[in-house]
Amino acid sequence: MKQIFSLFCLLWSVTLFSQNLSGMVVEILDDNEAPIVGANIYLVDGSKGVVSDQNGNFLINDIKDAKEFVVSYVGYLNDTLKTKNKYSKIILKQDSSLEAITIKFKEKSSSVSLLSSANVLKISSEELLKAACCNLAESFETTPSIDVNFSDAISGRKQINMLGLASPNILISVENIPSIRGALNAYGLTFIPGTWIESIQVAKGSGSVVNGYESVSGQINAELLKPMSDNKFFANAYYNSMERFELNTHYSTKLTEKIDYGLYLHADKKDNRDDHNNDNFGDAPTGQQINILNRFQYTNATKGLVGFFDINYVGDERVYGEIDYFDPAIIPGPPINDSWGGSADSNIIRSTLKFGYVDPEITYRSLGLQLSYSNVDQGSDFGNSFHDTSHTSFYSNLLYNSIIGDTRSKIKTGISFAYDNYDESVNNLNTSFFDLDRTEKTIGAYFEYNYDNLDNLNLSAGIRYDNHNIIGNFISPRLHVRFQALPKTTIKLSAGKANRIANLFSENQKLFYSSRLISFSSADASTEFMSYNYFDMEPEVAWNYGASIIQSFKLFGKDSQLIIDYYITDFESKVVIDWESPSNILFYNLFGRSYAKSFQAQFSYSLANSIDLLFAYKNTDAKTDYISGRLQNPLTPSNRFFLNLSYDGPSNEKSRKWKFDVSYNHLGKQRIPSTIQNPEIFRLDPFSSKLDLINSQITRVFSDSFEVYLGAENLTNYKQNDGIISNSDPFGQYFDATMIYGPVSGRMSYLGLRYKIN
Repeated sequence: MKQIFSLFCLLWSVTLFSQNLSGMVVEILDDNEAPIVGANIYLVDGSKGVVSDQNGNFLINDIKDAKEFVVSYVGYLNDTLKTKNKYSKIILKQDSSLEAITIKFKEKSSSVSLLSSANVLKISSEELLKAACCNLAESFETTPSIDVNFSDAISGRKQINMLGLASPNILISVENIPSIRGALNAYGLTFIPGTWIESIQVAKGSGSVVNGYESVSGQINAELLKPMSDNKFFANAYYNSMERFELNTHYSTKLTEKIDYGLYLHADKKDNRDDHNNDNFGDAPTGQQINILNRFQYTNATKGLVGFFDINYVGDERVYGEIDYFDPAIIPGPPINDSWGGSADSNIIRSTLKFGYVDPEITYRSLGLQLSYSNVDQGSDFGNSFHDTSHTSFYSNLLYNSIIGDTRSKIKTGISFAYDNYDESVNNLNTSFFDLDRTEKTIGAYFEYNYDNLDNLNLSAGIRYDNHNIIGNFISPRLHVRFQALPKTTIKLSAGKANRIANLFSENQKLFYSSRLISFSSADASTEFMSYNYFDMEPEVAWNYGASIIQSFKLFGKDSQLIIDYYITDFESKVVIDWESPSNILFYNLFGRSYAKSFQAQFSYSLANSIDLLFAYKNTDAKTDYISGRLQNPLTPSNRFFLNLSYDGPSNEKSRKWKFDVSYNHLGKQRIPSTIQNPEIFRLDPFSSKLDLINSQITRVFSDSFEVYLGAENLTNYKQNDGIISNSDPFGQYFDATMIYGPVSGRMSYLGLRYKIN
């Protein structure tokens, strides 16, 4: 903070005691002014010069006795002006003598930002089309930074990991509003259809203080399609070999001159129960989902106003378990007592309002308001256990953007408020009942300073102060630095602190797929279990440190890029989920150390204009001090190799072309929680086998409006046959479906089509 304060003082003194030259460079397009980015502004004597920023603004400090300066931009007439005059706007005129030229280039569908101080990976909608991407949880199959694996051997639910830590440690937001949290930690990722997503931003390490205090290992933000820029009509139909059918439709129209409307519908259904690994349990649940989103977009460019209002409803029903299990709610009569099974029903209503104002005269000054409300009613049962949650949430954030002195020094500041009410209950094997009703309230204020010298340095330093009715008062500092060491070498550094309260049962719902008894304990094994309960668990506090080097270069005349990342997440406090005993699940506060160290090297290469190659290696060292000693975190691969080859063929005169994508994943050994106390027939090896998984998709584009895609996941047809321990006696004491490290259903193929009207 001392360094930041000194920088403030320096900028202030420069502003007071030197003669500066500033203004904005614009052009006239369709009778409207538009900023020119990258215009050259330099003194006539050539002693100093700058380029205009993304808003067309420029500043030259300490011009001394210079009398004139020049403004130039390719394709426009140069303009020579007097320095003694004040210029709020400088309008450049196009040079009509220049012949028009067309520049064609290929934009990468997935790329790391070279300008941002944070380490941000942007995944575009084009990248999402390389795989089925039925929902947000399945949108990272072609991205090495995110690990996607199954939660358990029964529910079919997928979970994501980043930097060696599970998704609850990632702040997951939708259009920068924290969204997948609380009760939605169980299934929330599956409630955001992939076709609704415009882009995804993956930020490694500490996130911005603007978005909250819960980002332990990073942030994933999904931007949804905007009615004003979306197609008039879009339809996507999908069917796979497990007889799962999905339909997505989008419709957008202009209600008035300033209001655009979008209607987004998603429906999926699966009726049959597959058992490809012959364990007498369905590989994926049956059920259905209906998901409806209404979006209203308001735009008033002349007054600098923009707003969004969304209403979303989700109804989801799932049934899982043994092949001959039927949900008594569907089949009248008593359930079959000899069959293990369960269901998960979710009803969700969400609404968001975002409204922003950008000063038309001073475009770097803006004010934004975010409001969000959600009600999640979720009931789940698993054999003789159940978990019911009703979660009502309200979130608000008021954000102000401006500058200090000039546009190189920007600030963001604001206040946020969050309210969460939980009506939650758990019955574990009819032996333990937990009533977890509670209310959480947080009010916080934050300030973030960004300095960008428009050349080789970009620094973002933020701090937020929060008051939580359970945690109390706490501070979350964050720092991101980008330094351009060489013309094609970028170095990024980050550090920050995060706080969160773990929603233990929603985040670890997979542990109900077993005959384990849930207990709360101290880290000292001699302490009686009954002396601790859910509300004795301390909040989780972690520091994250990271560094990244991005090197761009030419290899055999083709564009190439090498990215090396290394991140450390170190927990000060944490709720440990200990399932090292086959008969118990223990929850207790961390008494020693827990950390995750993640190294990743990623190499991308353009073999040709239509062929891209991506190779990555990841090493993860994640360990925790358990009662039984320091152990590697379970079911976390230490090594991972990733290879992706994509082909995007050139279009002919009818816009027809082929697209092809193939991904290869090699997952190293994963530690399996100890089963040594089980009878020998129910024991597993201490480590899993290595996995080789291949996914592929081919797309035929028939026109700008219609395309068909065919794909397959797990082409090697790998099946984990031991995913369920004691599957023949699911009500016995050794039943466990949580030791999952690979797919249980073998190869899965799918077919789909997309149709749109622009």
